[in-house]
Amino acid sequence: MRIALRHLVLIAASLAAMTMASPSAARAQSQDRDLIETIRSTGGFTTFTHALAEAGLTGILTGPGPFTVLAPTDAAFAKLPKATLDALFKDKAALRSMLLFHVIAGKLTAADFAKLTGSTRKTVEGTNTKVMVMGSTVMIGTATIVQSDIMASNGIVHGIDAVLLLPAR
Repeated sequence: MRIALRHLVLIAASLAAMTMASPSAARAQSQDRDLIETIRSTGGFTTFTHALAEAGLTGILTGPGPFTVLAPTDAAFAKLPKATLDALFKDKAALRSMLLFHVIAGKLTAADFAKLTGSTRKTVEGTNTKVMVMGSTVMIGTATIVQSDIMASNGIVHGIDAVLLLPAR
């Protein structure tokens, strides 16, 4: 598992380097890719893409959409306690719910979120999450958007710096 993860990280880093080398070409190309292909090719979202596959959600995000995906970066997943992450991967229903809490129906750009400050948006999971804007910083729940407006053919991706966990019920 450790070797496979290392290979995934190297592949993700290579893809990120290619994306940085030609941003306009990468942006145009990403609009021809669905959300899953876009997230994979952007780099930095290895754990998120693995979690989507484990939860059986790749089919939803390759569908027509449009969807706004709040994708936690690998660094965001690294902030979670190992026990929390392990528990999520063992409980597929909880993993699925948590991941759907990162998806909003419709296509919302960073500029759209800026207009929604103080409001809530309903996630595909069914729970609302709060939108706050302070200066140029856009926060969704407890996460800050660190990469915005990554376009895909069926929606948009925003990289976030924290994993959004569902509120206790």
